[in-house]
Amino acid sequence: MGNSGGSVTTRSVAGLRGLMESAGFTEVEERESPAEGWQVADFAECGRRSLTDLVRAAGAPALLVSYLDSDVGFVEAAAPGSGAWQAVLNRATAEEYGIPLEHFPVERAVREATAWAVAAGLSPDEERALRALTGSAVFAEEIASLLLAALGVPEGS
Repeated sequence: MGNSGGSVTTRSVAGLRGLMESAGFTEVEERESPAEGWQVADFAECGRRSLTDLVRAAGAPALLVSYLDSDVGFVEAAAPGSGAWQAVLNRATAEEYGIPLEHFPVERAVREATAWAVAAGLSPDEERALRALTGSAVFAEEIASLLLAALGVPEGS
């Protein structure tokens, strides 16, 4: 059985676990930081406004991926003072599940994802982001890692 929870990647903030729990995330477990200045935490479930509430409370950009049995990833990201965006990962598999892909237009997602990355102080690669948002893999977590790298989130050493 695959992952049906999710993860949040955010600029480092003090008390991330508490902020996430206050924003409606459950069973929060912080992971090893991918790179200095960034944090990752896994969660079991979250509410509809959890990411927005987390970004507001933390004052930091964040990207959330919720997984459907590791087959599909639902991405939502936001940054202070800018709008949120969303995307779906593993589109062919999402279509097999009956997920309406028209709710997740690729071109808009690429545009908004790269704008989010710039607002987060990163250096995104638009072409790599497009490949991640249209790519497929056995596990959606693999595509999520490719997307984070495409957006410029530093990888650990």
